[in-house]
Amino acid sequence: MKAIMSWSSGKDSAWALHKIQQEGKYDVLALLTTLNATHGRVAMHAVRRELLQAQARALDLKLWEVDLPWPCSNQEYEQIMSGQITRANQQGVTHMIFGDLFLEDIRAYREQRLFGTGITPVFPLWKRPTRELALEMIEGGLVAHLTAVDPAQLDGDFVGRRFDRDLLDALPAGVDPCGENGEFHTFVSEAPVFRGKVPVRVRVGEKVQRDGFWFCDLTGERADGVGKEDE
Repeated sequence: MKAIMSWSSGKDSAWALHKIQQEGKYDVLALLTTLNATHGRVAMHAVRRELLQAQARALDLKLWEVDLPWPCSNQEYEQIMSGQITRANQQGVTHMIFGDLFLEDIRAYREQRLFGTGITPVFPLWKRPTRELALEMIEGGLVAHLTAVDPAQLDGDFVGRRFDRDLLDALPAGVDPCGENGEFHTFVSEAPVFRGKVPVRVRVGEKVQRDGFWFCDLTGERADGVGKEDE
């Protein structure tokens, strides 16, 4: 069965794809990612376009980059995404994979938008206990950094930190270990889905607060350790 992966560049997407690959039921054709067209960064995660493209190369998958205007109304968003569904239909896609964990309203929205399109949503991580899931990711070799933090739910000092056991132990009570309530977002630089290849070594860069969030700018490094800004 042909599928596309709703790809945020973060840990939940990476682990959902890993589970799908283990299952072996789907032929994943492409990653589908929305970006802020004005800034050239992954929506919400604020990851640079070139890092997203590096992930796609390591996965050896096509990347469907969906540039959204900023600001973007819900009507504009749905119109743009309808075009991507048409594109998927034309390529024989029958399933779309999501990394959602437990938010019922988000799942219901996805199911509603795909109803009648011929594409069935798949949620391989659904209802997994998130502490257990987070540890499984870390012990399974996933490497990620926090790229965005909502200071209304988590101290901004956490932005830029590596997603590891120390971070999990430091999270305040009430903060979901996977950040499923929007407490934080991540970028994955290494995971089983990359088949032993690291897509890009990242450097933790500038940390800024804007639009009500704390963001950390991750930059890529070449194999010799030189960052693009050093060239």
